[in-house]
Amino acid sequence: MTQRNLTRRFLLGTAAMLAGASLLPQGALAAEPLKVAGVYTVPVEQQWVSRIHKAAETAQERGDIEYTFTENVSNTDYARVLREYAEAGNQLIVGEVFGAEAEAREVAADYPEVAFLMGSSFKQDDALPNFAVFDNYIQDAAYLSGIIAGSMTESGNIGMVGGFPIPEVNRLMHAFMAGAAEMNPDIKFQVSFIGSWFDPPKAKETAFAMVEQGADVLYAERFGVSDAAQEKGVLAIGNVIDTQAEYPETVVASALWHFEPTLDAAIAAVKAGEFKADDYGRYSFMSEGGSSLAPLGTFEGKVPQEALDMVKEREQAIKDGSFTVDINDEEPKSS
Repeated sequence: MTQRNLTRRFLLGTAAMLAGASLLPQGALAAEPLKVAGVYTVPVEQQWVSRIHKAAETAQERGDIEYTFTENVSNTDYARVLREYAEAGNQLIVGEVFGAEAEAREVAADYPEVAFLMGSSFKQDDALPNFAVFDNYIQDAAYLSGIIAGSMTESGNIGMVGGFPIPEVNRLMHAFMAGAAEMNPDIKFQVSFIGSWFDPPKAKETAFAMVEQGADVLYAERFGVSDAAQEKGVLAIGNVIDTQAEYPETVVASALWHFEPTLDAAIAAVKAGEFKADDYGRYSFMSEGGSSLAPLGTFEGKVPQEALDMVKEREQAIKDGSFTVDINDEEPKSS
């Protein structure tokens, strides 16, 4: 486990300084940067967590927070690391508890003065007022990327490789499939989950098999899929981050997640004394600035105009509320 910026001196000094302080800074404390810690089960380079990490670094650069983090924390060790950060005087702890839900909530109950903002497949509990949840509800951008994918496939066969069939992944896949079907309702989808959040070799091998079965566009929900697409000479659609610079002839478009609205709302709530059990998922919606479609870049001029027109029309409708992308958390199946 890699642990950065966390030393015994820091732990003891910060704990002593903030002992007895309330969760919500008042008076002189309000001007001080909020102490924020991140606890992640994967490397901060992993696409999903990288968005949280980037938003925290941005807030730190603004002077709003002091940020420290630990990556590669196992689910069995997650509660211990949460406790260490709570004991160290951090006022806001952010992370993802998909595999340690019960344990994380138990820790939060023991530290009512600390705000917890956690990626979760479950909802908030008013009985635990210092524990808020979020998820990357970027179905809007995933839907738009699906429109582009549907216009680019020649075989009418799209392969989709995901990590685990949890709601956060399922809803993006369904939205992508709905977008692709706008261009061609007869498109066939190959859907597979690799049982890991970070196993590029396995994702790559799974994608290879899909290409062998006729897929000429791949939905890269996990790292490794775009590598397979590049090697096989097919196209890919990215998820959460824009990797076109690494795959200029492969990645056509990407549904991007912007965690800044989510984190900034939590920081403001803590500083204002208004943090509570809440679902911050709404801040990932396109209308809130939490998601967007990446620029076409190297594929400018290569995507059919019909698809571009639909993307523009639907994007505007999503933002003004006249069109809503369905949120379907059920596990998607192959056609």
